[in-house]
Amino acid sequence: MTKLRHRDPFATRRAFLETLAEGDEGFWSEVVAEGERIPCWTREFWTSRQRQASSLHEISYRACYKPQLPRLFIEHLTQPGGRIYDPFSGRGTTALEAALLGRRVAANDINPLSEILARPRLTPPDPEVIEARLALIPQRGSEGGLDLSMFFHPDTEAEIRGLRAWFLSREQRGELDGIDAWIRMVATNRLTGHSPGFFSVYTLPPNQALSAEKQVEINRKRAQTPEYRDTRKLILKKSRQLLSDLSEETRQNLAVAAQDPRFLTGDARRTPGLEADSIALTVTSPPFLDVVQYAADNWLRCWFCGLDAAEIARGITMSRTVDAWGDTMQDVFHELFRITQPGGHVAFEVGEIRKGTIRLEEIVLPLGIRAGFRPMGVLVNEQTFTKTANIWGVDNNAKGTNSNRIVMFRKGE
Repeated sequence: MTKLRHRDPFATRRAFLETLAEGDEGFWSEVVAEGERIPCWTREFWTSRQRQASSLHEISYRACYKPQLPRLFIEHLTQPGGRIYDPFSGRGTTALEAALLGRRVAANDINPLSEILARPRLTPPDPEVIEARLALIPQRGSEGGLDLSMFFHPDTEAEIRGLRAWFLSREQRGELDGIDAWIRMVATNRLTGHSPGFFSVYTLPPNQALSAEKQVEINRKRAQTPEYRDTRKLILKKSRQLLSDLSEETRQNLAVAAQDPRFLTGDARRTPGLEADSIALTVTSPPFLDVVQYAADNWLRCWFCGLDAAEIARGITMSRTVDAWGDTMQDVFHELFRITQPGGHVAFEVGEIRKGTIRLEEIVLPLGIRAGFRPMGVLVNEQTFTKTANIWGVDNNAKGTNSNRIVMFRKGE
């Protein structure tokens, strides 16, 4: 087995907290929960520049956090070989960052699309292998079903249907291998977007797909019609981008993580696939009440991968009230306590919603304490907003989910 290299982690919880408190930048305050006074640190804890992270992360997904967030906790609170978990995995940011850093992986999401996007990046193939497999896939697929003419040129749509038919057929016969899975992951990510690097005509940011009716309206307002996109060329181009900065060390780390990953699809409140006391660290960001419609955003991706978006939507918890959201998260915390090893940690990112009027850390702290965890503190990461955040009307750190608020817990003293 490859010897894993890593930065020296903080030895103890006390050292980690003392490090957070160091420096003149930012400020310190307190939050009271269950009769305890809990420290809160506010400053920039990591760079806001996404591209300082591994190129392998460049898969778009609605409401995902930057890789620098899980990296902070993985490097400082775990050792190589420890298993890192995300119960609301999304595109797999925590899982991939854990693998890149030589940790073992566990990830869960109610949407099977999560595993489709995450697992293939643990075993990235070489571009030459990808190109050879693309040459075997039929150029055209049968017409029928959904009307996608508002998104794609007829020839592009035919190629997309050909790709879809190949993957579904291979999967049904049990022949879908790692190369197919990689190509499917990349193609799923390239379906719709706002540049010629995507299969579609111009649409909203690439982390969601509008309804057909909304896309027709965009096309009318912009006086645009879908142009032909060479899907194979774009898949290969995106693959090269994803693989562009992988070093031999990170490839070795990925190979180690790929030996025993745990990818689960289901309710985060019940994870029988994870043993008690097996998780060194959980880093996650749960659904924020009813702010993001995850299934609706991914309907086209689900269609491409042969998934039923409506059925998935029925399983996603989109609580409309804080009390209902808290009841669900309380059960999640009880399950996290079961699977967290003694001395292990949870970093629970809750953002800010509804123009800062709801501070979910004040809800989450009692939930973790009641489940048996010890609170370590709250980190508020201040950062410059990204272009995507500004598209959604986020204009300062007090009003948007791009402002990270992370509640930290520890199991045991």
